[in-house]
Amino acid sequence: MSSSAWTEIADGVSQRRYDPEDVSIVAIVGTSGVSVIDTRNNPAEGEEMIADVEHEFGLPIVAVINTHAHYDHTFGNQVFAARGIPIYGHYRIAAHHADYEAPRVAAAQADPAREPGQSWADVVLTAPTVLISEPSTVDLGGRAVELIPIDPGHTDTDIAVFVPDVRVWALGDVIEQSGPPMFGSGSFPLLWPDAVARLLDSISSSDPIIPGHGTVVDRDFVERQIDQLAAVAHAIRSRHAAGLSVAAAVAEGGLELWPAWMLESAFARGYAQLDAQTS
Repeated sequence: MSSSAWTEIADGVSQRRYDPEDVSIVAIVGTSGVSVIDTRNNPAEGEEMIADVEHEFGLPIVAVINTHAHYDHTFGNQVFAARGIPIYGHYRIAAHHADYEAPRVAAAQADPAREPGQSWADVVLTAPTVLISEPSTVDLGGRAVELIPIDPGHTDTDIAVFVPDVRVWALGDVIEQSGPPMFGSGSFPLLWPDAVARLLDSISSSDPIIPGHGTVVDRDFVERQIDQLAAVAHAIRSRHAAGLSVAAAVAEGGLELWPAWMLESAFARGYAQLDAQTS
């Protein structure tokens, strides 16, 4: 679903859910402008965001934050960069783009039939301009916001965004509500549960948590999702130790939250990481 309006999560922090992908866009309103979290899937969607934000809040966008490198969260970056708006994000996003997004975009631009659901003809991969490598507190539009790099899990480019005055978190795709957590390009399925669990030391039971896709959740939801991710990690380790192929490991079942194609990605990534540890 895609909301027809912004939903205020706390004072001056609002979420809007956009199709396609039911991606969460977050607006953090400060005294001098609005900071937005993520930029959607292509330049046209980024332009739509800008119009929506300016219409809703009546303030300019003064900063962008990328929660991670994936296409539905960064492919609108170029329209913000063209306006001179600083883009904050993990220092490894450029490398992730080069390894994963760049070949896919190039193939789609050469033959759009390869990605019939995407509009990437005008995409120019644009990395953050302010690189985050350690926990940082920054003033975005006259409001303090904490940017916290997350250990490798969903990718090695994830950051948590925390607005301390209202205790709202935006976690990108390390947590998903409208579908299962995505094991996609650059995932670390064996490390993901612990990466999220370490965040719980800082999250209170009453803190609203905005996932990369879906509606706002709470700490209990995150704990349940950690258990689900841990079940995948355990299955990868045990089935690898048993000598099962990726196909046979997926066919074993027991992880029905995820579609088979996503589990194939998780097991392939996990097996490769286990093999690398022993080589």
